[in-house]
Amino acid sequence: MCARRFLIAVFVLILLAVAGAFAIYQWGGNVILQQATPKGHFEAPPTAGGPDYGQSNNWLARPDMDPRSNPAEWRPANWPAPQAAPKRAAVFYVHPTSYLERDRWNAALLPGGQTEFRTRLFVQSQASAFNNVADVWAPRYRQAAFGAFLLKSNDARKALDLAYADVSRAFDEFLKRVGPDRPIILAGHSQGALHIARLLADRRAELSGRLVAAYAVGWPLSVAADLPAFGLPPCRSAAQVSCVLSWQSFGQPANPDMIMDAWAGTRGPTGIKRAQADLLCVNPITGTQNGAAPPQANLGTLIPAADFSNATLEAGILGAHCERGLLILDGQLPPVGPFVLPGNNYHPYDYALFWGAVAQDAARRTEAWQR
Repeated sequence: MCARRFLIAVFVLILLAVAGAFAIYQWGGNVILQQATPKGHFEAPPTAGGPDYGQSNNWLARPDMDPRSNPAEWRPANWPAPQAAPKRAAVFYVHPTSYLERDRWNAALLPGGQTEFRTRLFVQSQASAFNNVADVWAPRYRQAAFGAFLLKSNDARKALDLAYADVSRAFDEFLKRVGPDRPIILAGHSQGALHIARLLADRRAELSGRLVAAYAVGWPLSVAADLPAFGLPPCRSAAQVSCVLSWQSFGQPANPDMIMDAWAGTRGPTGIKRAQADLLCVNPITGTQNGAAPPQANLGTLIPAADFSNATLEAGILGAHCERGLLILDGQLPPVGPFVLPGNNYHPYDYALFWGAVAQDAARRTEAWQR
């Protein structure tokens, strides 16, 4: 895949995969809702057993794949290759929404077409940040259509529950394959981060003592209403382990109303109401809750080369600080084009803006876990 196709598609398609979920809160109206809501009602799949994750074709990435066809093994041209020694940790990564159709509430497991193309791009541009220090496992799953996030209905709930059931089943296979002693990193974005959050609550006993960190990025989490159910604290220091990172990227002036209006006031698994004042923000550059960092501290933002001949990281152009639970961007914003959500919301670029910082953070925490 040429660099031009890859980079442009990453920036555009991540937006497309999530924009529908937020647009209703910005503009309202039945037209948007009708355009986004899947047709008909949720229909349970004909077989209740779900995917067999013992089969390699039900994974987008796993360490026994040919690296040439494994999207998680991609790296920018100017990023160093991993050392020859075996990778220390194992990452379980869940991709964001890539199914944009309205014909059903859940995508097929092997969707083909543009959904498959988008899905592989997300793995390639996000999960790849972990490949220097960890083997990456990324399951296919019957993701909920983006319209499922717009409605509080039985259809929407069932669609999300089906998607999570697949993720949970894949996690069982992941645990079996990596063995009982390997340190684990959980990572996801948007819909994927929502499923990661559910795993943290449901599997806290199995993760106890072996979780390096959880990157639940692009999905709002409350420190008081969500994290106690995980039994985990926010990441307050760069070398802390068994903690949670989450951030929502915004430029200035930031207007998070379309997210906060939908999220604030809902109840977390603790029963406590969520509030923006308690929104978790861990700066990926510093690795600390409510941290601040100048542009020169950012190891690299994923951007195209001038002639689109390759994918590179440009270091030192973008800093960030946490403010009101949001990650506010500082410095020279990269030329990502017009694909930014209303309110200066850089949600589509939560990983790309800090790709080098995420890679550094994962390496630092993995080393700390081993110590």
